[in-house]
Amino acid sequence: MLDQFDKITEAATFIRDRWSLAPRVAIILGSGLGGISEALADGVTIPYDKIPHFARSTAHGHAGQLVCGRLDGVPVVVMEGRMHAYEGYPLQQITFPVRVMKRLGAELLLVTNACGGLNPQYRTGDLMVIEDHINLLSDNPLIGINDERLGPRFPDMSAPYTPELIDAALAVARHEDFVAHRGVYVAVTGPNLETRAEYRYLKTIGADVVGMSTVPEVLVAVHSSMRVLGISVITDMCLPDALAVASVEGILAVAHQAEPKLRSLILAAVRSIA
Repeated sequence: MLDQFDKITEAATFIRDRWSLAPRVAIILGSGLGGISEALADGVTIPYDKIPHFARSTAHGHAGQLVCGRLDGVPVVVMEGRMHAYEGYPLQQITFPVRVMKRLGAELLLVTNACGGLNPQYRTGDLMVIEDHINLLSDNPLIGINDERLGPRFPDMSAPYTPELIDAALAVARHEDFVAHRGVYVAVTGPNLETRAEYRYLKTIGADVVGMSTVPEVLVAVHSSMRVLGISVITDMCLPDALAVASVEGILAVAHQAEPKLRSLILAAVRSIA
């Protein structure tokens, strides 16, 4: 981890040379959720492969670019797409953009994902505000010699997702009359979807939804003393006794349909920091 500091500085300097504002909020958009960046005013778009030390996003539904601008008047930096462990990247490289966005000035991370629903009370198209998570990636981006300039050796994870932001997001959903649950996200490596037996196991250990991202970025955000709001879009149901075949096209279609609801929660969080 000690070699990251200079690389973070180099990447942040590259972005500042192209966008002079300091972001208050960092936003990571998951599969099929990239449309939110279209709402930015005075947007500056930078492809990942142009930014020093950024990896390329190769996943379906991920544009692979950084969009900087103002959302409802607040300076934000948006990742249109992320990197995943199943793409072959180590977790420190996957989470490198979070370090850079923190260096640019972001104090709040809004992280989104498309996921499978394990809780039988959920439905396709619902949102879930992440209350807690389970890391089954068999890895951690904080492994290695700790750099105190980036964060503490042993970050506390008693409340990785900021409770006040969770409550505020759920209040917005109630006010706008759409379904948003509070639950637990479990991260697995993928890229295959899980077997029936694995879905039963994940539900047994306490997960409400399953996905292949988010947890590494949140670990680094907490390590960096950022506040965090995580929102999952349930794009398919993973009920082992009533399991249907899932397709990438179907998952992306559901994510796109749910985007207006997701945008409401993101806008509320951005306004709260203003």
